Amino acid sequence: MAKEREDAAVLAGVGPRLRDLRRQRGTTLAKLAETTGISVSTLSRLESGERRPTLELLLPLARAHQVPLDDLVGAPQVGDPRVRLRPVKRDWATIVPLTHNPGGVQAFKMIIPPGSREPDPRSHEGYEWLYVLTGELRLVLGEHDLVLTAGEAAEFDTRVPHWFGSTGTAAVELLSLFGPQGERLHTRARPGTAHDPGASTSRDG
Repeated sequence: MAKEREDAAVLAGVGPRLRDLRRQRGTTLAKLAETTGISVSTLSRLESGERRPTLELLLPLARAHQVPLDDLVGAPQVGDPRVRLRPVKRDWATIVPLTHNPGGVQAFKMIIPPGSREPDPRSHEGYEWLYVLTGELRLVLGEHDLVLTAGEAAEFDTRVPHWFGSTGTAAVELLSLFGPQGERLHTRARPGTAHDPGASTSRDG
């Protein structure tokens, strides 16, 4: 019973926190709806407490505001403040925030169980990198429908409609990096030699 009251108190605080954060950013509901793909009506009900916050709604909002997911729900900070290993579970994935870097690149580890889901591509501001650790990841990006296997990576502008999930045959484990619009992945070449100096390069998706 005490746990239920605690959970209810946490959920009740999400709406005012979302409203305050949006106002601090000087963003309207209409603009936030355009960025996240969530309707103005749903956003308004979230802020007023009439709509129960879910991970499906909070993830794009955290990305839009460029804050860790924990900041939206007011979760207490534990351990090393740079890394918050607080898994968040939902029906299609277990998501573990790996960084606390408001306004910068944020890292997540995701474990997606086997099973087929209908793609539901969405778009929002930002830039994302995916790296598959195990399994096969289906990535729908614009008009492309791709399958990435362990060791393969993808990076893309999240303004392009996108969706990713398991191919349905086995669980998928991956790393996701999400950054503000305009970010790119910078890779360091192998150590240089007199004839082949190392260089910092940028790869565009």
